[in-house]
Amino acid sequence: MTSAPENETAAALPAPITRSSVATDVALIATFAAFIAVCAILPGIPTPSGVPITLQTFAVILAGLVLGWRRGGLAALLYVVLGLAGLPIFSGGVGGVAVLAGASVGYLLAFPFAAALAGVLGGVALQLAPRLQASRLAARLGDWAVRSASAWRYPLLVLAGLGASFLTIHPAGIVGLMARLGISFGEALAIDVVYWPGDVIKNLAAAAVAVAIFKAFPDMLRSRR
Repeated sequence: MTSAPENETAAALPAPITRSSVATDVALIATFAAFIAVCAILPGIPTPSGVPITLQTFAVILAGLVLGWRRGGLAALLYVVLGLAGLPIFSGGVGGVAVLAGASVGYLLAFPFAAALAGVLGGVALQLAPRLQASRLAARLGDWAVRSASAWRYPLLVLAGLGASFLTIHPAGIVGLMARLGISFGEALAIDVVYWPGDVIKNLAAAAVAVAIFKAFPDMLRSRR
């Protein structure tokens, strides 16, 4: 006889990915590209380096976590391409190739890679969640940990988002600061560290929104790719 936790684990596992239409893929990519643009043009917090703290990274990571590596990466790439083409959708309401000469160039160009990596790591997190829920560790932690796999999704998605941010956006941002401001690695790192607390908060929020989306729209969980 199958136990209740095992039944819940089976129910929590994502169903086999179904083939979605090209129209659906295009719509989701365009929607998240627009969402990134909206988050970018919202007023940011100015910093001495000239690179403001905005909600861009929140939207970029969310795109990867929700859509998966391919569509999430394409959404962020579409945003960057449209901005470089001249649409005023970058932070501060600017656009055009002139932004490549700015101090934020490294952060900006890293967005597609960050979204794609968030998608990869998010996929691993979503596959790992039901396994952890059925593990001995979950039983030791208490009822909250064995109730459902969704209890594990949030912390694992937070780690996925942070991993994507700190493996792509921050290293690229540091390189961009060094190249455009003519400063040393230590000086660039000191500037980048200013963004770490805000980045952690934005990744906490992105994971929370992703979990809410998956709960409200289970098809998004099954079709992410």
